[in-house]
Amino acid sequence: MINVYIADDEVWIILGLKKLLEKLNMDVYVVGTANNGLTAKEEIGMFKPDVVFTDIRMPGLTGLELLQAIPEVSPESRVVLISGYAEFAYAKEAVKHHAFDYLLKPIKEEELKRVMESLLEKKGEIPEKEEEESSPTYDKMIDNVVSEIREHYMEDISLTSLATKYNVSMGRLSEMIKERLQVNFSDYIASLRIQRAKELLRDDSISIQEIAEIVGYNDYFYFTKVFKKVEGISPSKYRKEI
Repeated sequence: MINVYIADDEVWIILGLKKLLEKLNMDVYVVGTANNGLTAKEEIGMFKPDVVFTDIRMPGLTGLELLQAIPEVSPESRVVLISGYAEFAYAKEAVKHHAFDYLLKPIKEEELKRVMESLLEKKGEIPEKEEEESSPTYDKMIDNVVSEIREHYMEDISLTSLATKYNVSMGRLSEMIKERLQVNFSDYIASLRIQRAKELLRDDSISIQEIAEIVGYNDYFYFTKVFKKVEGISPSKYRKEI
């Protein structure tokens, strides 16, 4: 799975990029967005995304300034610059030194796919062509995986650890989970955690911060963001309504 952060001062660019990422049918999760460089820098430091898509021209910090600041707050994040034709030369130059890649507006699906496949390759998550398992073996393994997820979803469980345990590539395991549950791994974990959080929110003696930690989120703000994504409202508002 690749966690993505998008920074652009034009909302339609953010929405368009999200839709294109969905169309690629890859295991991608957008952890956050911002319309200015200062907010982006703060949230990137908090979310530690695998990749940041950033426009070159933004208020607060420009995309190039953000590119220089990201190694301080999230060293593992890779940066893909989004540029208009007028800034194309700057984007191309930045790639030589710091950026992972660049995309020219309007963003084309095939170009985005090329960048994402390159990112997956760098992470070692290109799905391998494995021999198809027999149906009983396949069913047993995915049943065990799903049971383990349901049992340990409030812990620091990851696709990487499960893939290692069951001796299968992350790409293949991700496909198997999606085939069985009709949602990807990260969304399933989020749904289980938020369902448990909703139950705990009925108890006023437990703070929202404590609930976040109980269900597996050490970061209160990230918990709130995920809760809002799943339920459409914040956990505090949900608590008031019930």
